[in-house]
Amino acid sequence: MNKAELKAVLKPLIKECIKEAIFEDGVLSGIISEVAQGLSAGAPLVEQRKPTPKRANPAPSQRQQEMKQERKQLLNSINKDAYNGVNVFEGTEAISSGGSSSESAPPGSPLGDIAPSDPGINIDGILNIAGDSWGKFI
Repeated sequence: MNKAELKAVLKPLIKECIKEAIFEDGVLSGIISEVAQGLSAGAPLVEQRKPTPKRANPAPSQRQQEMKQERKQLLNSINKDAYNGVNVFEGTEAISSGGSSSESAPPGSPLGDIAPSDPGINIDGILNIAGDSWGKFI
């Protein structure tokens, strides 16, 4: 038997075996599902932009110049007040409700019913209560 005769006999047998393996054993459905998963995942999108050339300092517009001047004036007035000892918040009081429109404190707030201006408890003499043994507690 020569090569051509062997090829003529084996080729149909191999073809039939491959068809059986693909269709009957479920190999084809596995291949299709893997390809579908690969297609649905998709490749990450990469956005490519051309770098924009940097322009030389363009001349500022009239509005930009006005805004710059206003900022400068505002900063100068604030700095003058600060250097002259003017307290910007003089005469103001802290809000007691934290900006809320209701007078009651939010639920669970431990200091909700205490005014912000309340000085609290003076604990200056607490060290005198324990005397010399205070150092042992520390």
